[in-house]
Amino acid sequence: MEILLPFGPGFDRILTPEALKFIAELHRRFEGCRRELLVARVERQKRLDGGEKPDFLPQTKEIREGEWTVAPLPADLLDRRVEITGPVDRKMIINALNSGARVFMADFEDSNTPTWTNQIEGQINLADAVRREITYEDPATQKAYKLNEKTAVLLVRPRGWHLDEAHVKVDGTAVSGSIFDFGLYFFHNARELLARGSGPYFYLPKMESHLEARLWNDIFCHSQDALGIPRRSIKATVLIETILATFELHEILYELREHSSGLNCGRWDYIFSFIKKFSHDAQALLPDRGRVTMTTHFLRSYSKLVIQSCHKRNVHAMGGMAAFIPIKSDPVANENAIAQVRADKEREASDGHDGTWVAHPGLVPVAMEIFNRLMPGPNQIDKKLEDFRVTAKDLLEVPEGKITEAGLRQNIAVGLGYLEAWFRGTGCVPLFNLMEDAATAEISRAQLWQWVYHGAHLEDGRLVDIALCDKILDEELAKMQAADNSGQRRQAYQTAADLIRQLVRSPQFIEFLTLPAYKRVLTQEGVAA
Repeated sequence: MEILLPFGPGFDRILTPEALKFIAELHRRFEGCRRELLVARVERQKRLDGGEKPDFLPQTKEIREGEWTVAPLPADLLDRRVEITGPVDRKMIINALNSGARVFMADFEDSNTPTWTNQIEGQINLADAVRREITYEDPATQKAYKLNEKTAVLLVRPRGWHLDEAHVKVDGTAVSGSIFDFGLYFFHNARELLARGSGPYFYLPKMESHLEARLWNDIFCHSQDALGIPRRSIKATVLIETILATFELHEILYELREHSSGLNCGRWDYIFSFIKKFSHDAQALLPDRGRVTMTTHFLRSYSKLVIQSCHKRNVHAMGGMAAFIPIKSDPVANENAIAQVRADKEREASDGHDGTWVAHPGLVPVAMEIFNRLMPGPNQIDKKLEDFRVTAKDLLEVPEGKITEAGLRQNIAVGLGYLEAWFRGTGCVPLFNLMEDAATAEISRAQLWQWVYHGAHLEDGRLVDIALCDKILDEELAKMQAADNSGQRRQAYQTAADLIRQLVRSPQFIEFLTLPAYKRVLTQEGVAA
């Protein structure tokens, strides 16, 4: 095993010889399967580019129609009515655990830049949080932070299958980011969590098939056996945030049935996936991002199918993210934003979701009031939606709407603002009164590529081409650089602009913006990409 950067303070607590041996064993046992699944993704994309459309799998019909259910849930996961998410920053972990939400998802993925420091300090922070030893003093204000007596249940999201941990190599090959994040957290905390009446609970991102879920289940079984942890101790909620996974909901739950804690509607990545998977289809152009809401037919169909599938299997169906953040400077705008959040959460609770996500502690009481009112029990698993019917056509229906300069400009501004923060090591950032992470940045740059590739026109008739994107990109870049009075972030903005130009100009759709962005971070750290 090679570790390509030095240890920082406290890193030896996490990167112990025993933990590294565990990671190496997971890598050697499961890396081959991961690589095969990533190749299968590429081959599937080629077929989609050629015009193939996804549908429910005929070979797994018996699983969809069978009467099986998942293993019983632990007591602390029965009521998940409001969940909050955020990166593994020390102060943010404390605030999220204290927020009043029932669950906190600590995120190594979309709201985290995977620098070496962020990944290992994040593991240190979580180990301290599990043991209730986490504290923080703000150096600017000297305010001290510590955990309340009652805190949220902790879940952890490792990176997706497509991401490597390039700082660590085994037998000359980079370790999977998924295995690295999961393995370190599980190795150091599984036994402690069980002793405290909880368990090693996870969120699993960006899967595209039940075979990818099977790989996770194999890793769970091996890891529990290797450390002498009882089977079924791990519980994992799968984010349904790819259009392909929607056609395999029952199959994904079946593969993880000993370790499943349900499914979640990862709405932002889902929209991104829709654009990406049908990027070559001129009939699949989406309108402005702001017009693609959960009330559109394809998203409402997906959301209700998740509920129906989960409840048939006696497990939770979690709603999506409210990305709004409180607007303290404008009470009218703030109330308008809160009204939209309320409408979204009332739809989720009324449809039958068992809980929802928020991005800011200020929204916890808003979502909590709605779910307390509309969901008096711990969940709504008894709401089976047996009369609901959905077809592939419903899931693939392209919403109508306009493409506007305002939408084009917002996509460029969000891409710039998010990537600038990402290159500085911050994976979630408030922009235009929304909490943006990699998923929303992915929608923004994906729409730019799709509109340019297919020669879309704005509502005023102008062609969306490279020249128009460059013009608006230059304008938005100048605005953001001018607003940075210190000038310290000018280079990060320029790097962000350069990456957006690369993504938009690519003749083929680049699968994830975090892949080329990660190479730039590694270069900054002095690691060969």
